[in-house]
Amino acid sequence: MDQPDIVPATPRTTGRVPREAAISIVPPVRVVSFDAPFRWLRLGLADFRAAGLASVFYGIVFACMGRLLTYVFSHAYEYVWALTSGFMLVGPFLALGLYDLSRRRELGQPMSLRASLFAWRKNVSSLGIFGLVLGVLLLLWSRASLIVIAVSFPDQMPTFENFTRNLLEPSHLQFLAVYCTVGAVFASLVFATAVISVPMMLDRDDTDGIVAALTSLRNCADNVGVMLLWGVLITALTAAGFALFHIGLVVVVPVIGHATWHAYREIVARP
Repeated sequence: MDQPDIVPATPRTTGRVPREAAISIVPPVRVVSFDAPFRWLRLGLADFRAAGLASVFYGIVFACMGRLLTYVFSHAYEYVWALTSGFMLVGPFLALGLYDLSRRRELGQPMSLRASLFAWRKNVSSLGIFGLVLGVLLLLWSRASLIVIAVSFPDQMPTFENFTRNLLEPSHLQFLAVYCTVGAVFASLVFATAVISVPMMLDRDDTDGIVAALTSLRNCADNVGVMLLWGVLITALTAAGFALFHIGLVVVVPVIGHATWHAYREIVARP
């Protein structure tokens, strides 16, 4: 009588991903030198010149958005302050086409404006969800900004003229401290999770928003000083672009967008 075949027992699994495997999901990041942000800006400026009208187009769009925003809410500058400062929250997503132009130049492909306008198709689901999250954060910041302004000026919302004229008066210093603190919380959260996330999802169409955000957070943890400097440079250049009646955004935004691509390429190691 034949003996039945002995089937080896299948080991039980807990269903949990081992810690080492979970860490390996996030690609390794490089530690970069403190002068890296200035190198990224130089490379971004080179891409801006090489792209020509394709890059200028995005700059004009950003400048027109700023002017339109100021015009629509000219009667309520509290909205202008909230949405203008919130511009930096969604900026990483809106610069998607600029990342694609830099990517194409790196690969030796034509820097096509038409192709860059549809670059989101490569990873539409992850980019769409990530853009939605940034949009929600923009709405939350706008609401928080209005609350801070309303509490600080309970009698009447300030106009642009009298607010800027008396900006440094002692009565406004407390408002500035609270407003900047709340804004810094939102800005730090978005910057830490998005500084290299969008170009990473564009470059690697199999990467989702969670992995990209974790990679960005890991980068900020490993390059704290460099990322602080990079954030300060982005804020200062963007503020200068707004201060020049939005005209400066025609150059500033494309250069920062191209530079962000080079930041991603230098920090995140290739598979």
